[in-house]
Amino acid sequence: MGIKEEFDYLVKKIKMERDELKLKAHLASMDARKELEGAEKKWDLLKEKASEIADDTIETSEEYIVKAKIVGEELKETYKRIAKRLSE
Repeated sequence: MGIKEEFDYLVKKIKMERDELKLKAHLASMDARKELEGAEKKWDLLKEKASEIADDTIETSEEYIVKAKIVGEELKETYKRIAKRLSE
């Protein structure tokens, strides 16, 4: 699997986790809601980067994709923290 496909998979997985968390956060504590709101900014950035990477008319370097993956991994960890907080 190439780096572009790995990133695509990461974005899809994060979207699924995001959707589940948004549903749970609706009833969650204010702390979890605030953290989720902050994560939304990173989610918007990740979607923008994913769109650029997927657009074949825009040339993206491997370094750009790696940086986008880092943002994705950070977001994934944030969602895990929120999920853990919601399950307590």
